[in-house]
Amino acid sequence: QVQLVESGGGLVQAGGSLRLSCAGSGNIASINTMGWYRQVPGKQRESVATFTSGGRTNYADFVKGRFTISRDNAKNTVYLQMLSLKPDDTAVYYCNANIRSWGRTTYVDYWGQGTQVTVSS
Repeated sequence: QVQLVESGGGLVQAGGSLRLSCAGSGNIASINTMGWYRQVPGKQRESVATFTSGGRTNYADFVKGRFTISRDNAKNTVYLQMLSLKPDDTAVYYCNANIRSWGRTTYVDYWGQGTQVTVSS
């Protein structure tokens, strides 16, 4: 079994910062892509920041210059440093990882349970 567990969400005032963490555990042989997505009620989940399979980073336009994604491969962990937060950043943030387990040859997408980020004006 594989689990992704997020932490670091919370309530912050506009202009403040938060750092999200997502740790993978369980039967993990290899991780391909990892990244962060967010969703607000009534809207589709959207990409925020991701690592490609080649290790490059992609950012949504609405977070460029404010958010930074980083990764610790030894810990199977991905982080999202969020600065200059805005009320529009309020959402549930989800971690995603494309993982191959030991004994398997294919990669499977896994999602964390989500962590709420609320930015007050």
